This record gives sequence, C-alpha cells and structure tokens, in this order.
Amino acid sequence: MFEILAVIYPWTKSLHVIAVITWMAGLFYLPRLFVYHVERGEQAQVDTLFQTMEWKLLRYIMNPSMIAVWIFGLMLVFTPGIVDWGMVWPWTKAVAVLGMTWFHHWLALRRKDFVSGRNRLTGRQYRLMNELPTLFMIVIVISVIVKF
Repeated sequence: MFEILAVIYPWTKSLHVIAVITWMAGLFYLPRLFVYHVERGEQAQVDTLFQTMEWKLLRYIMNPSMIAVWIFGLMLVFTPGIVDWGMVWPWTKAVAVLGMTWFHHWLALRRKDFVSGRNRLTGRQYRLMNELPTLFMIVIVISVIVKF
C-alpha cells in the first residue's frame, strides 16, 4: 500500500505545494478583508458585499485548500523514507500546521461574528492577527528546508 506513495511522490508533493500556496493566500487575505470590513463596512450595502466576499473566500478557496493540504501532507508523511520522526523538523512543522489550522478556524468564527453583528475586534487587532500565518509559514519553510 505505502509503496504506491513512493511512486506518486512527485505528484503528491506538487499538489501539496499548490494547495499550501492557495491556502496561504486565503490566510493572508481574509484578515485583511476583516480590517476593511471593520473600518469601512458601516453601510448595509458595503457590509453585505464584505460578507459575500469573506464567505466565498472561505468556502471556495480556503476550506478546499486546507483539506487538500492535510490530505497531501498526510500522504507525504506516510510515504516511506520521507519523514524521519527522530529529527526535530517534522515536529516543528506539525505544530505550525496545527497553528495554521487553528487560525483558519478562528477566522471562520470571526466571519460568523460579522454575520451576526457581534464583531468586537478592531482593524488594528485584525492587522496584528494577520501576522500569525507569516510566523507559521516561516517555521514551516525553515523546518522543511533546513531539516534540523
């Protein structure tokens, strides 16, 4: 069973990287939309526009990308000879991926706050939170490339 993963490894890795890029784009963009929503979304028409944009980004780009990242990532983990769990890098990458997944779900909850009219965060707070995926990305890239 696991031997087939070795055969399709280049395809799995390619699809994983593509999914990561699209997921990261959403993780960077959705908090920025929240900043604009908080700062310019007082009018009902503008609020509705932002809600539509946020929902579509999450539903059609971010959710499928996150699922693909997890599927292809787990396929890479189970590919023989790829991951040495005796090293530190797989663990730091795993923690950062879990952090990005938490952030994804946190953003989904904030979107629901906007829909229900219960958003209490400021544009500044969303700007600060927008830095989290960058930190996770740095940990992941250094972990995978340097393999300490």
